[in-house]
Amino acid sequence: MRQSSLVVVANRLPIDDNQAPDGACEWRRSPGGLVSALHPLLRHTPATWVGWAGGTGPAPALPDVDGVRMHTVALSPEDLRDHYEGFANATLWPLYHDSVEQPQHHRRWWEAYQRVNQRFAEATAEVAEPGGVVWVQDYHLQLVPGLLRALRPDLRIGFFLHVPFPPPELFMQLPRRAELLRGMLGADLVGFQRVQAAHNFAQLVTRVLELPATDRRIGIDDRVVRIGAFPVSIDTAEMAALADRPDVAARAHRLRQDLGDPRQVILSVDRMDYTKGIEQRLKAYSELLASGDVKVRDTVLVQVAMPSRERVGQYQILRERIEREVGRINGEFGRVGEPAIHYLTQPFDRAELAALYRVADVMAVTPLRDGMNLVAKEYVAARVDDTGALLLSEFAGTAAELSQAYLVNPHDLEGLKQGLRAALRADPADSTQRMLAMRAHLHQHDIRAWARSYLHALDEGGALVSRLTSTDAGSDGTARVPRPTTPTGSPAVHQAGG
Repeated sequence: MRQSSLVVVANRLPIDDNQAPDGACEWRRSPGGLVSALHPLLRHTPATWVGWAGGTGPAPALPDVDGVRMHTVALSPEDLRDHYEGFANATLWPLYHDSVEQPQHHRRWWEAYQRVNQRFAEATAEVAEPGGVVWVQDYHLQLVPGLLRALRPDLRIGFFLHVPFPPPELFMQLPRRAELLRGMLGADLVGFQRVQAAHNFAQLVTRVLELPATDRRIGIDDRVVRIGAFPVSIDTAEMAALADRPDVAARAHRLRQDLGDPRQVILSVDRMDYTKGIEQRLKAYSELLASGDVKVRDTVLVQVAMPSRERVGQYQILRERIEREVGRINGEFGRVGEPAIHYLTQPFDRAELAALYRVADVMAVTPLRDGMNLVAKEYVAARVDDTGALLLSEFAGTAAELSQAYLVNPHDLEGLKQGLRAALRADPADSTQRMLAMRAHLHQHDIRAWARSYLHALDEGGALVSRLTSTDAGSDGTARVPRPTTPTGSPAVHQAGG
């Protein structure tokens, strides 16, 4: 069994379900998300990624991808139904997103969650070299740190939660709240997207487990677990270089022509999820059309809504509602050859997304709740001409960093309409000033800053940090290792108590 000094553990492997024509596997690069964040780092260092390949039955043997070893964990149809679709996405996901939908609780889901987390922990214990570093990702695997520590106490274990962590009043609803907290406390470092999430976690540990805790450190047994905020980011230089390519610029020009060469284009790119605020956004746009504030021949909305968790009933119902509303708006306000909304559900490759970002005069990112939302950061990085306006929900983690965006409360329909009007009617000089400030922030706080701040705290400044970040060149061939900072300007590692 080949072992690795760095092991990333996540629910899914970062590969396409289908192989390329030559038989090779490729990285799955969805807009935003975990793969987009970690791919630029792992392609330059020996590492193993432990995860599920996407199907049910025996775990397939997969080749290395960009030098990263793929170690598959098998899921049965029952595991998929009860662990992934059940406890992870029908219990934890809605609860962690402010109970936008009512969380469901079933004992067999919890039993499956335990079973699958144990399987992931055992697989990780097999591939991690002695004294190695393991980085466990997200809410699907909250028990893995504790289970892994029992199997391999020699490992340095990190856990990072990409989604929001709820306030105590919500988390206390969970029947298995103590077990989940203890699972996360198996890590040496627990990272969150925002400072408030770390505070919520510390409060719960004190309240539920009666452990001594601050917003930086928690004492458990004979160990100290450090906690802190590490806002995830993107490969800013890569996205800017991609958007600046002549073929992408030409594609953007053709896309605008295909849209009827409108005066303004509004773009939204989301997973099909009830947390993304798609219905509220469509309602606001519909009312702007009805009031005459927006006219179809001048403005068009492009809504990309990629299918997600299609076997989960709540998501099937959501898709039907959204498609019905899009049809109503186009039927009421569209004209022959001039739809009010271009509604797309197919996946887009990185170049096509970059072209869409370049087309969009206004990017509307208005989730009801989001851990971070990397689409907003990708849009800003892609605006290489320093134009464009970002309409951003106050409840996306990104809002703490990109304060120059047009910030809105997506639950407030009138406020959402007002924000959209302001973005559409913005003075070009003001838009450029806002965009310059946001782009400068992203260039300083890119994916390497995130990795360095987290891994420095986890690995205590060991060789792993240097190998992953100090020599990793940007897309233009120059090394970029900015000093990591939090949105307030303090070193991120200090916030984690490292």
